[in-house]
Amino acid sequence: MKFGKEFASQMVQEWQAAYMDYNYLKNVLKEILRFRQRNSPSPIAATTPKGSLRRRVSLYRAFSGLTNRYNSFRGGSQENSKEDEVILVSSLQEGEASEGRVQTTFLMFSDEGGEYELVFFRRLDDEFNKVLEFYKAKVEEVVKEAEELNKQMDALIAFRIRVDNPVIESRHAQAVNPSANTSPSSATSSYPTISGRKSVRSHLEVIQEVEMRTERNVEDEVRPGTESNRSNHTKADKGNGGVAGFRPPSLEVLNHVKINVTPETPVSTLKNILVCTQSDLSFSKEEMRKVEEQMRQAFIEFYQQLRLLKSYCFLNQLAFSKIMKKYDKITSRNASKAYLEMIDKSYISSSDEVTRLIERVESVFIKHFSNGNRKKGINTLRPQAKRERHRVTFFLGLFSGCSIALIVAIIVLLHARHLIRSNGRGLYMRTIFPLYSLFGYIVLHMIMFSGNIYFWRRFRVNYPFIFGLKQGSELGYREVLLLSSGLAVLTLAAVISNLDMEMDPRTRSFETITELVPLGLVTLVLLITFCPFNIVYRTNRFFLIQCVFRCLCAPLYKVTLPDFFLADQLTSQVQAFRCIVFYIGYYGWGDFKTRSHAFQESKVFDGFSLAVAVIPYWLRFVQCLRRLLEDRRSMHAFNGLKYFSTIVAVVTRTGHEQQWGPIWQIMAAASSGVATIVNTYWDIVIDWGLLRRNSKNPWLREKLLVSNKNVYFVAIVLNVILRLAWMQSVLGFHQAPFLPRTAVIAIVACLEIIRRGIWNFFRLENEHLNNVGQYRAFKSVPLPFNYDDEDKRV
Repeated sequence: MKFGKEFASQMVQEWQAAYMDYNYLKNVLKEILRFRQRNSPSPIAATTPKGSLRRRVSLYRAFSGLTNRYNSFRGGSQENSKEDEVILVSSLQEGEASEGRVQTTFLMFSDEGGEYELVFFRRLDDEFNKVLEFYKAKVEEVVKEAEELNKQMDALIAFRIRVDNPVIESRHAQAVNPSANTSPSSATSSYPTISGRKSVRSHLEVIQEVEMRTERNVEDEVRPGTESNRSNHTKADKGNGGVAGFRPPSLEVLNHVKINVTPETPVSTLKNILVCTQSDLSFSKEEMRKVEEQMRQAFIEFYQQLRLLKSYCFLNQLAFSKIMKKYDKITSRNASKAYLEMIDKSYISSSDEVTRLIERVESVFIKHFSNGNRKKGINTLRPQAKRERHRVTFFLGLFSGCSIALIVAIIVLLHARHLIRSNGRGLYMRTIFPLYSLFGYIVLHMIMFSGNIYFWRRFRVNYPFIFGLKQGSELGYREVLLLSSGLAVLTLAAVISNLDMEMDPRTRSFETITELVPLGLVTLVLLITFCPFNIVYRTNRFFLIQCVFRCLCAPLYKVTLPDFFLADQLTSQVQAFRCIVFYIGYYGWGDFKTRSHAFQESKVFDGFSLAVAVIPYWLRFVQCLRRLLEDRRSMHAFNGLKYFSTIVAVVTRTGHEQQWGPIWQIMAAASSGVATIVNTYWDIVIDWGLLRRNSKNPWLREKLLVSNKNVYFVAIVLNVILRLAWMQSVLGFHQAPFLPRTAVIAIVACLEIIRRGIWNFFRLENEHLNNVGQYRAFKSVPLPFNYDDEDKRV
C-alpha cells in the first residue's frame, strides 16, 4: 500500500482537516516534476524513460556523495555545505503573535522553475504550522483533563479510606496527609474500626493508596540526571495534573465535593422533578462501586484520547519526512535534512507530555482499577481490534444459500399444488400471511442496516463512536447479514409448514402443531434476544435492549443519539407492531385451529392497532420535548411539531380506513399531505443537511463523503417518492384488484423500510461531518465528584 493511502486509512477521521494535506503537496511536487521534464536541456533526457531518469539521478547523487566525502576529508566540507544550502528554516521569536510558527526561505528562487518550489515550501510551512497549532491546543486540553482527573483521584482515594473507616474523627484526618518524612505505615496507625480494633484490610488499602501517590515522587528523586531534567519532570507532573502526584490526599477534600453517581432512572428523574434532592456523600459500598466505575470509564476514554493524539503526532512527522524525501528525489537537492532537523527541534517532536501522561495513566489504572494486574489493565486500556472470522463468512454463505433454496421450494409448491388459485387463498392471506410478514419486515430492516454498515465503513463514517458502542464490540455488515439470513431460513422453513390450506372435513380445523409454528418462532426469537449467556453477540443484544427500554421510558431518560435513532427506526416498523397485535388477537382470543379472524372486527382490536401505530411517533415527540427542556433550542420544538403532525395523520388515516365517516377522508388527505411535506423537508434539509443554496456543491452541502454527487440527488428523489406511500390508504391503492389488501400493505411497509435504510446512511454521514467540523472524536464521560468553587474552600 502506498503511503498516501496508508496515511488516510490511519487518520482520526474527526481530525482529518487538521492533518497534513499530503495529497496536495504531492500534486505540487508532480507539477515541479512535469516542469523539469518539459524544460530539460538535454534532448536525450526528454526521451529517456522514467525509470532510466531515476537511475541517472541516483547515480549522480551517489557520485556527488563520493565527491563530498572526498572534499570533507580535505577540510572543505563547511564551504560546500554553505554552497549546497537550499532552504533556511527559521521560527518566529518569543513575544510575537505567532510564536513557534515556522517560516522557510527558499534560496534557489532564481533557478529555472524556482517559483514552483517556492509555492511548495510556502504550502509546506502552512501545513506544518497548522499541525503544530492543533497539536498544541490538544495537548493543552489533555493537560487540563489530567488535572481534573487528578482532583477526582484525590477525592476517590479519600472516599475509599472513609468507606473502609466509617468512624474517623477530624483529628485523625491529619494522619492521612503526612509530611514527606512520614512513612506510609504511620499514616494508617491511628485508623480504628467501629469495634475499636484495627482492620488489617483497611491498613493494606491505605498503605497501597499512599504508595501509589508517593511512588512517582520517589522515582523522580532517585532518577539520575541533571537539575534541569528534574525540574522538567516536576513541571510535567504539575502540568499534567499529576494523575499519580506527590502527596496523598487529605480527608478534608471530601468536605468540598458533591457526588454525582445517581444513575438516571425513571424513579430518580421523577424524584428530581417532585423533590429537590441533594447529592451528599453517604459513604456506602454501593456508592463507592459506582464512583469507581465512572472513574474507570473516564480513564479509559482519556487513555484512548492520548493514544490517538500520539498517533496524530507520529503520522504527521512521518508524512513530512516522506514528502521531503520526495522533494529531494524529484529536484536532486538536499533540503530534507534542514527541514527535518527543524521538525525534530519543534514542539511536536520535543514535547513529551503525552508520552508521560500515557505512562502515568497506565500506572494509575493498573494499581487502582486492575488490582495491580498489568496484563489485565493494559488489555482494558488497549482493546484488541476486532478480527474478521472465516466462520462468519462460511455460515453467511450457508444460510444465504438455504434461504434461496427455500424461496425456490415455496414457489414450486405454490405452482405444483395450485395454491394460488385455491379457495383458501383469501383465508391464508388474512390470517397466516400477517403472522410471517412480521419476520419479513425484521429481515428486510436488518439487510438494509447491514448495507448501511458496509457503506459507513467504506466512506469511513465513525458509526461506533456516534452510537457510543464499546470499542471492538460493534457488529460488521457480515455479522448483521448472518443474523438476518439465519432468521430468514427459520421463517421460510416455517412458511412451508403452513402452506397446506386443506381442512379436515370432519372438524374443519387445522393441525394444532402446525398452527403454533409462528408463535414458536416468535418465542425462539425473544429467548435469543433476552438470553443472558454470552452467545449470539450478547453485548450488542443488551445494548439494543437498553436503547429500547430508554425509548419506551421517554421522556424520563436523557435523550442520546442511539435513543432517538432507534425511535426513528421504530416509526418505520408500524406495520410490524400491528402484526404483533395480530399475534395477540390470533392466539389470545381467536380460534387459531380454524384460522378464525373474527377478533379483527372488535373495537378493542381496532383501538390496539391505532395505539401501536401512534406509539413510535409519540415516543419521538416526547423525546423532542425532553431535549427542548434541556437544550432550550427551538429546533427541538419544530421537530416535535413534525411528529405531532404525523400522529394526527395516523389517527385520521385510521379513522378513514375503519370508515368512521366521510369527513375523515378529507381530514386524512389534508393531514397526510401536510405530514408528507413537513417530513420530507426535515429529512432532506435538517437530517441530511442538503439543499444548501450557497454551498460550493450546489444544492447539496459543503462537505460530501460520496464523490459522485448524483447519488445525493437520486436519494432526494427516492425519499420524496417513497414518502408518498403515506397517501396510499387515502387514495385507495390498497383496493387494487390484482393484489390482496394485505399484500399491498406489506409492499408499502417494505418501501418505508427501504426509505429508512437510505435515510440512515445520509443521517449518520451528516452527523459524522458535524463531528469532523468540531474535531469531536471522543465521548464525554461524567465525572463522579463535583468540586465547590475555590473561594468557598476552607
